[in-house]
Amino acid sequence: MRADSSSKRPRFSLLLRLLHREYTAGIETALADAGFGDIRPGDAKVFPFVPPEGIQIRDLAVRAGVRKQTMAQSVDQLERGGYLERRPNPRDGRSRLIVLTDRGRAVQPITAGAGDRIEERWAELTSPEEFETLHALLHRLLNRIGEADPDAADRLASIGEDRLD
Repeated sequence: MRADSSSKRPRFSLLLRLLHREYTAGIETALADAGFGDIRPGDAKVFPFVPPEGIQIRDLAVRAGVRKQTMAQSVDQLERGGYLERRPNPRDGRSRLIVLTDRGRAVQPITAGAGDRIEERWAELTSPEEFETLHALLHRLLNRIGEADPDAADRLASIGEDRLD
């Protein structure tokens, strides 16, 4: 991915997408190595967004940034694998909450540890200072996007500040 005067530099979105793909590959490898190889690549997106009290599918889809139908398919797959279960919603008898099972909760430290190792490796490939600067700049950009665009602020708020770090 060399950019010189005769070629157009890659779009920022492409660079972010490629980094995300590399990050996801590392998470998938860690899950498979830990005995969770039955989690399909796209379904791992569910785990970080399920709070202990549970969540409705529509809210889970918003947090993960996917369509409700896509999230429903992931939830169905993960429920069959024993990672999630549906429970009655005590606040609304017409709906159900998605909660992690013991098996689902066991995934979280695996993915968190893998994420830490990936970021440590990336910091080694650049430098810890450069990596921290990149992190801070991306965080600042997200905050400023949220400040400038109410719709973006809603999307980012649905994730929660703790998810941005």
